[in-house]
Amino acid sequence: MAELKLSESKDLTRIERIGAHSHIRGLGLDSTLEPRLTSEGLVGQLPARKAAGVILQMIKDGKIAGRGVLIAGQPGTGKTAIAMGLAKSLGHETPFAMLSGSEIFSLEMSKTEALMQAFRRAIGVRIKEEAEVIEGEVVEVQMDRPAVAGAASKTGKLTLKTTDMETVYDLGTKMIEALSKEKVQSGDVIAIDKASGKITKLGRSFSRSREYDAVGPHTKFVQCPDGELQKRKEVVHCVTLHEIDVINSRTQGFLALFTGDTGEIRAEVREQIDTKVAEWREEGKAEIVPGVLFIDEVHMLDIECFSFLNRALENEMAPILVVATNRGHTRIRGTNYKSPHGIPIDLLDRLLIIATQPYSEEEIRKILEIRCEEEDVEMSEEAKALLTKIAVETSLRYSINLINTSALACLKRKAKSVEMEDVSRVYQLFLDVKRSTQYLMEYQNQYMFNDVPGGEVNEDENTDMTS
Repeated sequence: MAELKLSESKDLTRIERIGAHSHIRGLGLDSTLEPRLTSEGLVGQLPARKAAGVILQMIKDGKIAGRGVLIAGQPGTGKTAIAMGLAKSLGHETPFAMLSGSEIFSLEMSKTEALMQAFRRAIGVRIKEEAEVIEGEVVEVQMDRPAVAGAASKTGKLTLKTTDMETVYDLGTKMIEALSKEKVQSGDVIAIDKASGKITKLGRSFSRSREYDAVGPHTKFVQCPDGELQKRKEVVHCVTLHEIDVINSRTQGFLALFTGDTGEIRAEVREQIDTKVAEWREEGKAEIVPGVLFIDEVHMLDIECFSFLNRALENEMAPILVVATNRGHTRIRGTNYKSPHGIPIDLLDRLLIIATQPYSEEEIRKILEIRCEEEDVEMSEEAKALLTKIAVETSLRYSINLINTSALACLKRKAKSVEMEDVSRVYQLFLDVKRSTQYLMEYQNQYMFNDVPGGEVNEDENTDMTS
């Protein structure tokens, strides 16, 4: 008898890629905003994380808006990691928009429009509205299907009850389809939105908790609702100003939210939306949620963008601006003037500056251990020590890149754990910046367009140039 072989089924519903900062879960602070040494994927940088924690708490309390924060430090000191930790700690309610400094120059719109859209993406509006809902426990569902297909529409009755009353509702075709789709049965506690007809299953009634055959391991039990069946409930929708802009900027504007082709939005549209949102705020229907706009590599912006940021931060509905740079005293793009971090002094004066420090050897080792765990790579202690030494002598980023390549070298020799020989092998295969620069200095004459000092040109090259 032939042996039956079952092919492995792969779960395609959830695809996660391991990114440079995918291991970060938050800022790693305790309840008193004191940073833990190693927590939520972040290691070290205690003063910087504590400062970011203070900013985080002020954002959550709604006590800070239209302010700027600069995270400055050498390359590979965790600036973007702190910003990502801040985003994760804020949660889903607070908008967080991320932008790279060079990104605005490649978009098919003006620089100021790209920045304005980024600002509007970072400002949330919490809209409150009252909706009429029917909420109760299902006593009975009757569905009458026609004997002949297509002879007549489906009809039925739905009996709902609360602790105080019980009512029978006649059902149309759409409601029957919605009940069938949600698999509503007797004993379920449901809520029906009267305006849209949307049905939400809240759970099973506690009175049915003894029916073991009718429940699964993930069944949620709730109390039978009390009072009237029809109730008015406050529903809260959270959207960003940019989403409202796009929807109102053209016919079927909501489709542009999915395609990303928003184009330039006219100032008149934004003014009308701001006026309407201000009316809703006065009536108590909406409230503004200032979010966070993070601009990485901020030194790539030019003087026009910096002037726009200066003005935009003064707006009453401005978000919190967080920028990061690894530049020292350098030229401001678009001018011949030099300034700290490549940012004009007047904007720099508005920013709270958080400095990051280089990691110690012990902190680098902990970061590499976290990355090994994230990338699912088993590594011996000797290999980790060698990788830490490489990171100290070269850079942390280069060392992190060697983790996966070492795992591939280990896989080739059919071993389970990465050893020192695997790390040494990939270290010889892939050059770091220092060794690559040294190689270029030795063989620069053999490269095209090299900057060779005068008088060092070969005779053959002279002959070629004169011929």
